[in-house]
Amino acid sequence: MHFISEELDDYAVAHSSKEPQLLKNLTRETYQKVVQPRMLSGHYQGRILSMISKLINPKTILEIGTYTGYSALCLAEGLQANGTLHTIDINEELVDFQRKYFDLSGYGSIIKQHLGNALDIIPQITEELDLVFIDADKPNYPAYFDLIVDRLKPGGILLSDNVLWSGKVVETLNPKDTSTAALLEYNKLLAKDPRLETVLLTIRDGLTISRKKIPT
Repeated sequence: MHFISEELDDYAVAHSSKEPQLLKNLTRETYQKVVQPRMLSGHYQGRILSMISKLINPKTILEIGTYTGYSALCLAEGLQANGTLHTIDINEELVDFQRKYFDLSGYGSIIKQHLGNALDIIPQITEELDLVFIDADKPNYPAYFDLIVDRLKPGGILLSDNVLWSGKVVETLNPKDTSTAALLEYNKLLAKDPRLETVLLTIRDGLTISRKKIPT
């Protein structure tokens, strides 16, 4: 999804930090062996996730939607030395693939994989959350928000991916399109919730940054 010309997009990528070799290898193997490889965060968005995580230096990260582990590894780059990254996915076939790259990265001991329905798993994770990244099934975005917002620390960050949904959020809604309907609801929720400060960025397929306000 390009909101600027590919030439400008390529220029932005070329003048951003380089992609680590391990993530290049992960990308190559994902495209060789896994369906829907475009679900990867990829080089440019991955460096954005890494930068945000490093700026926050979180102790606890929750990722909803692991896929093959690319975004988790990017987020792990900013974790505190004694921190933990919880990542949830429902696809049992990808668990070993994820673990292979987690262990190769050196972050293996601080990345905790959770397999199953995120709506069931999130309540079992007891820590307060410094950083949350939602990149999973779109119809459940509002439900995920309801489960995590009270657990997010004041000053904590919520990142939400695919919030422009290939531009469908500004097109006439198909009544059968539950994903777009859910994203329209979710985007309004983030923009209007008085507990949050939110900015929606036109990066790739849309990335929203929401910060939980600190009580005064």
